[in-house]
Amino acid sequence: MSELVLCESPAEHVARIVLNRPNKGNAQNNELLYDLDEAFMKASRDPNIHAIILAGNGKHFSTGHDLAEFDAKLSSVTPVGPWGGYEQPGQEGYMAFEEEAYFGLCWRWRNIPKPVIAEVKGRVIAGGLMLMWVCDIVVADEDTSFSDPVVANGVNGVEYFAHPWELGPRKAKEMLFTGRAISAQSAEQLGMINRVAAKGQLEQETLDLAIEIAAQPTMGLRLAKMAVNQTQDAQGYWVALRSAMGLQHLAHAQHWANHASSAPPNAFEAVSAVLKKPPLSD
Repeated sequence: MSELVLCESPAEHVARIVLNRPNKGNAQNNELLYDLDEAFMKASRDPNIHAIILAGNGKHFSTGHDLAEFDAKLSSVTPVGPWGGYEQPGQEGYMAFEEEAYFGLCWRWRNIPKPVIAEVKGRVIAGGLMLMWVCDIVVADEDTSFSDPVVANGVNGVEYFAHPWELGPRKAKEMLFTGRAISAQSAEQLGMINRVAAKGQLEQETLDLAIEIAAQPTMGLRLAKMAVNQTQDAQGYWVALRSAMGLQHLAHAQHWANHASSAPPNAFEAVSAVLKKPPLSD
């Protein structure tokens, strides 16, 4: 594992995993994603770890996919899922990449059989939402904002499309249609996050919660998480995510048809313009 992901032990039975690209806003390149997977699997399999915290070093939790270090061929990492064929031309190779590195990893992390708590701050943009949404509990700094501006890129939203479940359908549509951010306070009211920590208290409040959770019987924690996740799945969560992922592939196929010489994504300016919009009103 490189230094892109740090592993800490801030308390007994608690692991703290930290995204460590602060100079890039913890934007996700392939190396960071697969180092994160390694850290998650290590903590998940360690019987001495009862709860996991996911945090970001620096000002922001995660500003999404790093389009400046984009490698759809996964040439610098070792995939962990069943997909292959990343070298195939057009949408075939790109579909394999997104199913493996984006959707596949997120689904793997969502089903880690231990409580995972996201400790978020600053900006949580697009792919950053995916990392947060796979966690069981979210604690946010009071100045945190959340956005998914990628409709400006011609797609329906980020690959792990949990927006309607996390925000409710109408607020999800407003967020997606406008690209505007929502505040931590609005996110708490909508149920997307659990708590808003006062300035300077985020790390300690998250750790206190993790310690409280880690004191519970591990079997009870495991079964409670499975029960809630299975309830979501029975309500159509998995089917909805997979349907939205199909629309993601359609959007990229449209891009290939219109811009055969460039692989998606290719909309730096459009997304940047949306990010400059003021946040949605509370």
